[in-house]
Amino acid sequence: MAGYKGTEIPIIRVRGLHKYFGRLHVIKGVDLDVRTGEVVAIMGPSGSGKSTFLRCLNFLEMPSAGSIEVGGVQLKAGQPINERDHRILEIRQKALMVFQEFNLFPHMTVLGNIIEAPVTVKGLTKEQASARADELLTQMGISEKRDEYPSRLSSGQQQRVAIARSLCLEPRIMLFDSPTSMLDVELVDDFIEIIEDLAHAGITIVIVTHRARVARRVADRVILMDDGEWIEISPPEALFDNPKEERTRQFLAKIS
Repeated sequence: MAGYKGTEIPIIRVRGLHKYFGRLHVIKGVDLDVRTGEVVAIMGPSGSGKSTFLRCLNFLEMPSAGSIEVGGVQLKAGQPINERDHRILEIRQKALMVFQEFNLFPHMTVLGNIIEAPVTVKGLTKEQASARADELLTQMGISEKRDEYPSRLSSGQQQRVAIARSLCLEPRIMLFDSPTSMLDVELVDDFIEIIEDLAHAGITIVIVTHRARVARRVADRVILMDDGEWIEISPPEALFDNPKEERTRQFLAKIS
């Protein structure tokens, strides 16, 4: 468990969130507060809406109804485009996503991948961004890969580069979509250590994961999601050792 030490002030507020794809109702009116510095893990069967919910948090998917507030910036479904686009940009500067496939630029070196956004989005000089990138690569334990291209990196190394790229923008929130699905089993503990370090640094984390070991180790709260709804929200020891809901017990029996 991450050892949550944050404040009680929610940095993420979700109210009445619905998401439709045509007639398919993927997210069904969920609410959620995530406190500053908290680590929340979302688990559930495939197709339950976990990744869609995560993508709604930084508006890679537009909500069909409801509201989302991130770091004090609120956006409601159906807001005028001119207001919406400005607020989405603000939210994306506060909350960054690390994708399942990592999405590194194949034509850029590790260093190039990390400094691209700080230079083009935040206006840092290449020297400033490179200095910060070197610090992060050292923190991630891959400083020797600075001038390599992504194709020459292992999955675990690519993930560390993707995390360093996000950290170089100094986000308050990080969103992880199935971050261990591309990793060999022996690398999962390395990822857990990275998340624990980020949590101890005060970064708020929402993570979609299929691995009970990850949720149990890093999360302050675990959400079981099924069919677009929250089924149970509990601290990890309660959810895994003494679940209240039958659907939670059925899910845990399948992954244990």
